[in-house]
Amino acid sequence: MSTTTENGIGGSWSTSREKTYKKTTSSALKGAIQLGIGYTVGNLTSKPDRDVLMQDFYVVESVFLPSEGSNLTPAHHYPDFRFKTYAPLAFRYFRDLFGIKPDDYLYSLVNEPLIELANPGASGSLFYLTSDDEFIIKTVQHKEAKFLQRLLPGYYMNLNQNPRTLLPKFYGLYCIQSGGINIRLVVMNNVLPRSVKMHYKYDLKGSTYKRRASRKEREKGCPTYKDLDFQDMHEEGLYFDAETYNNLMKTLQRDCRVLESFKIMDYSLLLGVHVLDQSHREGGEQGQAGGDGRRPVCQRVLYSTAMESIQGDGKAAEVLTTDDTMGGIPAKTHKDEKLLIFLGLIDILQSYRFIKKLEHSWKALVYDGDSVSVHRPGFYASRFLKFMNTRVFRKTQPIRYSPSKRTRNSIQALKSSSQEILSSQADERNKEDRRDRLGGARSLASLDGQALRQRTIKSFLSSVTTKPASVETKQILCLWSYLIQVPIALPGLLH
Repeated sequence: MSTTTENGIGGSWSTSREKTYKKTTSSALKGAIQLGIGYTVGNLTSKPDRDVLMQDFYVVESVFLPSEGSNLTPAHHYPDFRFKTYAPLAFRYFRDLFGIKPDDYLYSLVNEPLIELANPGASGSLFYLTSDDEFIIKTVQHKEAKFLQRLLPGYYMNLNQNPRTLLPKFYGLYCIQSGGINIRLVVMNNVLPRSVKMHYKYDLKGSTYKRRASRKEREKGCPTYKDLDFQDMHEEGLYFDAETYNNLMKTLQRDCRVLESFKIMDYSLLLGVHVLDQSHREGGEQGQAGGDGRRPVCQRVLYSTAMESIQGDGKAAEVLTTDDTMGGIPAKTHKDEKLLIFLGLIDILQSYRFIKKLEHSWKALVYDGDSVSVHRPGFYASRFLKFMNTRVFRKTQPIRYSPSKRTRNSIQALKSSSQEILSSQADERNKEDRRDRLGGARSLASLDGQALRQRTIKSFLSSVTTKPASVETKQILCLWSYLIQVPIALPGLLH
């Protein structure tokens, strides 16, 4: 891939047999990157650690590396070049925040050869990947590098508050100057690990205008599809459990608010889908990484994987990231296929300035203004989040037990019969209690009445016996007393 130089001047690095960028061969560019970063990062270790000040964001350090070498720089077989480092102390702070040690950073970028990605973006930028799968080096335009410099103070504040973010993690900003050519580079985290095969890859913006992969893109070995392709291929979306879904959407909402505050738009969500069931059918085929496809244990960047970026602080990163999943987020399709999702926000160095406003106005005259990609930051963020929330990511509904009709009928019949038995037993107990109470009342009443009658009769008989009566009358009264069991004394009756 070749582009024109900024000043229209060609350098002596270009050949017709290699891929070039601004008339610079890829091999020469990779060599200059490793030499420059090796010198600047090594020299930075001699500077003491301190708090980052506002002026640190605008510092630019420069070193000249001649091919024959010097007292400070080694000799090399590339043309002479100057290597610039932007805000070295600020980027050292960012690397420390993500747990990247200087030795590990140097080992990843310098000791091992860089891998050029064969599927660059539509911007024409070149991408280089480190051998341990940790870092991406991307060439950026002058306006993008300048915008990142202005963005650094706000980026610093946001990372201090939210280290777990899906925004790009920037680890360094550099520039190579040679023969009138300026090649600016940014070092970032790698979103899609090569050691896990991506069965589907998407670049999602939430818009519909020309958001379908071209025929040329579809013919590639690992094409990058777009929004309309996603709707066709995953019509029902991707399903996550409730906790993961809430964490993911909360992270996206927070990141979009940050981008909106910086007046950034036209960013994308890079989404990689690894189908676990398909991988098992293919015999566990891995990606393009060499060896066993696993990251070295000695180098594990904090908050760099998708799962680490969305989880709360309560969960340990060591538990979330494994060599098998590489930090992917578990998900499912509507057909219950098991997936691993890798994602991150990319292309955030586009501000809504005069050129972008003019582009939106022109497209809005021909097409639906709300469907085009370029839009004001507030509307872009709302449309982006709505698309992710309604079309891409779905929450798995909890499974609730629902018995069959026959089971429900049998359970209802059992309940009814049990209630009838219990109610009949309760009625019988109530009747028995009522009878016992009535019987006791009757017995008490009868006893009281009998005693009263006995007292009355006894007093009557006593009064009778005190009066003169015939012998027959006394005999009748005596017989009556015997019948009612009331003893009385009748003098002169029994001899």
